[in-house]
Amino acid sequence: MSECTLQPLNNPLSGEILVPGDKSISHRAVIFGSLASGITKITHFLDGEDCMRTVEAFREMGVSIDVHDTTLIIRSKGAKSLAEPIRPLDFGNSGTTTRLMLGILAGLPFFTTIYGDDSLSKRPMDRVVNPLRQMGAIIDGRLNGNLLPIAVRGTAIKGMHYTLPVKSAQVKSAILLAGLFAEGETKVTEPIPTRNHTENMLKAFGADLTTNGNTITVTNKQELTGTDVHVPGDISSAAFFLVASAIVPGSDVLLKNMGLNPSRTGIIEVLNKMGARIQIVAEHSTSGEAFGNVRVAHGPLKGITIEGEIIPRLIDEIPVIALLATQAEGTTVIKNAEELRVKETDRIKAIVDVLTTLGADITATDDGLIIKGKTPLNGGYIASYNDHRIAMMGAVASLIADSEVTIDDTSCIAISYPNFFKDLESIS
Repeated sequence: MSECTLQPLNNPLSGEILVPGDKSISHRAVIFGSLASGITKITHFLDGEDCMRTVEAFREMGVSIDVHDTTLIIRSKGAKSLAEPIRPLDFGNSGTTTRLMLGILAGLPFFTTIYGDDSLSKRPMDRVVNPLRQMGAIIDGRLNGNLLPIAVRGTAIKGMHYTLPVKSAQVKSAILLAGLFAEGETKVTEPIPTRNHTENMLKAFGADLTTNGNTITVTNKQELTGTDVHVPGDISSAAFFLVASAIVPGSDVLLKNMGLNPSRTGIIEVLNKMGARIQIVAEHSTSGEAFGNVRVAHGPLKGITIEGEIIPRLIDEIPVIALLATQAEGTTVIKNAEELRVKETDRIKAIVDVLTTLGADITATDDGLIIKGKTPLNGGYIASYNDHRIAMMGAVASLIADSEVTIDDTSCIAISYPNFFKDLESIS
């Protein structure tokens, strides 16, 4: 438990921040580096708690992974060399580790038990377990395998064609990962495109993967080969500073090395539409992933409607977008975001609770939020719900509150952004 009291800011934000490594890409780099034959070097890795859960899981299966600050060296003899772990795997609070690893463990020739903390133990896994069972996976756990702890008896699995019923890159990725071990072709069709880091990285490691429209196909024909991976900065982490600079009068902040994968840049489009002054200063790419420097400055904001195909491209940023909307003139409506109900907590409920406590005019709907602005924010005592993104949203809100804001527990921020407060202090 780490209670934190924050004082209002009396000056603009200014300066530069090197955005920490992308969480989604860091997880996947470790996974593919561990499944590949040879040496994989990962630079600008996010050494947060979630990603380290993935590192520890593969260490338990015999992979050599050396960590030097944000550089990882993975030495592996390939997926066939992975060994049965001698103890249950603890995935902590990491939903990404859990869902992606289920896809891998389903096709490995040994038994594994996985578990997590109280929060992770409440998150639904049937969205991954059920399609994996259709491929022949043998999986059991609480509520028929919907909740952790879960046991996986690895076995021979077969490819299939699966159409995603939910907008989830984790579900897509779990099935594609299982496809690396499955007989025949594994196809995943997604009605609305979700983040494509898995596809980009599979190609970088030499997998037999093709994409045709919204359908991705993978086979087990090609063995993965170790490669170098540079992890761009996490746009979901950068989002808190993008919004902070947009809502604190007079601010002007440069975010360096920020990931600009088009499947993740919904937050930039929203900022543009709402009137924030934002520009991409430089852009590069590596392993199929775009990144660059992004500058954002304060400006007058207006309410908009956020719905449809953009939602999967900003789902993790909605808490801080809701805060942004409190400082925009008019009404902002967020729809089609029911996926927020099954994140680290019910994020729709958590967002409304926190921002209402701070004086916002915000209402929950079944699949989103209605926020009326512009509203001055007051101080108060708020809950983090043990959710890193809710805690960071509260911290950014404190910058424009009229009195101090106390967050009941900020330790959860270490899951994705260990240096969050240090970076916030550096520009304020």
